Amino acid sequence: MSGLIGKKIGMTSIFDAEGKNIPCTVIEAGPCVVTQILTKDKDGYDAIQLGFDEKREKLCTKPLLGHFKKAKTTPKKVLAEFTRFEPGQRKEFGEVLTADVFIEGEYIDVVGISKGKGFQGVVKRHGFSGVGQASHGQHNRLRAPGSLGASSWPSRVFKGMRMGGRTGGKRVKMINLQIMKLIPEKNLVIVKGSVPGPNGSYLILERWS
Repeated sequence: MSGLIGKKIGMTSIFDAEGKNIPCTVIEAGPCVVTQILTKDKDGYDAIQLGFDEKREKLCTKPLLGHFKKAKTTPKKVLAEFTRFEPGQRKEFGEVLTADVFIEGEYIDVVGISKGKGFQGVVKRHGFSGVGQASHGQHNRLRAPGSLGASSWPSRVFKGMRMGGRTGGKRVKMINLQIMKLIPEKNLVIVKGSVPGPNGSYLILERWS
């Protein structure tokens, strides 16, 4: 299987064989249930849909309840499709996948939604230094963006101009994160470095290729 759905638990650090302190992220990967098997003949492409984390039935629509009933499983909060797998890795409806699909030491990609920071100015959003000096009557220019462009031509602001706006809350993919440690009995995957999103947010872990 090429990946799993997980939940970010938090950050910690571990020591390697040389005694170096390495910052790591702890992820609860699985258990995930196979809720649908898509085929090229019927759906146009081959994929396996996984479900993760329990959800109350009263919060589910009837079509989704039927979808989960077909897979003989309880309702799940998160669904995701995985398209990279070998023909011999085909799974069955209702099959449960855990963190032991990964191997300690291998590299994976982690996809998540970054922390939302609301509407921010150019200093926080783009790293501007501001117009600068607080002398000579500049009482409110310290964090301003400065000039936006020309005047009579082109008489407009170019698209893509770095300005203030909503920051964060976007899909971010961290690639080539090494699995430093696996704890299969607790479905924990400890990866090197940081991953997007706050603690408790959902992640997609994919085997690197």
